[in-house]
Amino acid sequence: MKRVQLQRWSSTVLSPRAQTASRLHQHVFPAGSRCQSTASPLQAESSAQEGLGDSGFEDVELMKHVRSAHRRKDMLKYPSPPVDAALNSAKLAALHARLYLPSRLPPQTLARALVDASADSNPDFNNESLATLGHDLLTYYTTEHLLCTYPRLPLTVIFAAMYAYAGPKTLAAMAREWGVEHASLPGGEVDPGLLQFRRVAPGSDLNVLYNKRTPRPYAAQKAWRMTVTSKIFYDDEFGDAIKGPENSGEGVTAELASATFVRAVMGAIYLHAGRPAAKRFFEQHFLSRHLNISQLFNFSQPARDLARLCARENFEPPVARIISETGRKSRHPVFVVGIFSGQDKLGEGAGASLIEARERAALAALKGWYLYSPLNVRVPSSMEEEGAAPWKPVYVDLGEVIV
Repeated sequence: MKRVQLQRWSSTVLSPRAQTASRLHQHVFPAGSRCQSTASPLQAESSAQEGLGDSGFEDVELMKHVRSAHRRKDMLKYPSPPVDAALNSAKLAALHARLYLPSRLPPQTLARALVDASADSNPDFNNESLATLGHDLLTYYTTEHLLCTYPRLPLTVIFAAMYAYAGPKTLAAMAREWGVEHASLPGGEVDPGLLQFRRVAPGSDLNVLYNKRTPRPYAAQKAWRMTVTSKIFYDDEFGDAIKGPENSGEGVTAELASATFVRAVMGAIYLHAGRPAAKRFFEQHFLSRHLNISQLFNFSQPARDLARLCARENFEPPVARIISETGRKSRHPVFVVGIFSGQDKLGEGAGASLIEARERAALAALKGWYLYSPLNVRVPSSMEEEGAAPWKPVYVDLGEVIV
């Protein structure tokens, strides 16, 4: 008799608990929803306790266990983490604080910037749109900085400087310096603070993979474009052939995924914090990197180029003169040669022979001309600042000598 009463007592206690747990599951986890319900876990727990009455601590623990199990099950259905998972990610919070991002940039947007389009094809949850905006901003800010600071740079040097400041290799190195880690495989259960992308298969031909938008094969297009001027019309901002979309459905490299993330962060800052915050972020993380532009020059015949430059600018023809020498008849002679245009010395160079010293002097004269930088440089984007001074046109040079 006692055994029958005990079974009846246990059935009366467990039945309301099971009904409440089922009712709670339907309220917190609606079917087919990617984002969780608007009701917070604390509200769900309080409602469960009200429904259970005085059933005790074990009922609340059962509710937590059911919610956790279904949360893990729902996460496995999606290619990227749910939106509300960004609020509980320690890695994401640390990255937000490490980069000193504006408080108006929510962690959900930062988590979206870490999801590459190859991992999640849904444009509402990947960083493709943010990266497009960030790419345009980086290109604009870098171009105006180079053109206003060094108005006489040759086009090939501008392309090299653009690549050094905002190229994929530089952006990938910045992502590593920021401490961004890569996820092994993308998925809904991955920590939102990890960079998620689908890796390209080993042995894939990257030229075929990333050049699907070009109308000609890559090799044929390179042979067709022979002039530097054509790069302005047919190539990208780095002077390279226009590549196809980085998300081809077949995966991307870690370098491209990291570069896309940095661009997405730039676009997210612009959207949430405005132009001043985006410009400040660009100055702190991009312009603060030292770049020796004088090492980007590569003149094959500097003496000829200098003579053409002087003829275009109506200067007197350059003349090489020996300034000093030592050890002419020794094993290690040193000659110091200067390039003069009339009474003005354009450049000076030293070498073990007269020809070498003259070439170095001509090279120094060309670099002195092309690396000219005006005082008090202002860029067009500075007019967007509040209380900016009236705009004064910047110096625009005729350009390089076309040989």
